[in-house]
Amino acid sequence: MTTKPKAKLTVADYRDTPEGVRCQLLDGELILAAAPADKHQKIILHLATRLDQFVRSRNLGIIRFAPVDVVLSDHDVVQPDLLFVSHDRAAIRTPANLQGAPDLAVEVLSPSTEGYDRGYKRELYARHGVREYWLVDPDLETIEVLTPGEGGFVRYALYNRRETLTSPLLPGLAVALAAVFGE
Repeated sequence: MTTKPKAKLTVADYRDTPEGVRCQLLDGELILAAAPADKHQKIILHLATRLDQFVRSRNLGIIRFAPVDVVLSDHDVVQPDLLFVSHDRAAIRTPANLQGAPDLAVEVLSPSTEGYDRGYKRELYARHGVREYWLVDPDLETIEVLTPGEGGFVRYALYNRRETLTSPLLPGLAVALAAVFGE
């Protein structure tokens, strides 16, 4: 018995999903996600607040957090937990979504998404020109900062809750992670 190949969904199919359904389109497959846990939301709030203050005080661009659709191809629509778009890339912003890669994508790992975040999305972000990618591990209380290198992203640094995160993309940014992972 032979199986039929799966048809890849497109951005048009993705747009037909009901509003409010948490999902992403990865390589033509619709990936559903449950609402993030409280700790996940708290981390995003703390990071978004600090990043937004830094970016706005220097008039660098915009910070957004999920859900915001980032259309990377006809078969890939992602929703990073947090993102930064510089003024240089402002042309990708539309009223409905982003049509291209943000400068920074941040993903907070959860059991249902960690495989995608460390695998397919990491490769996808690198291929489409994301300039920096942060993987936040709420259990280990670490943030891995990745930058483009030969063949994809490479680790720039791994920070824990006792350290202060810095970013090559955002010179001058200093985020005390105790405040991000604390109450």
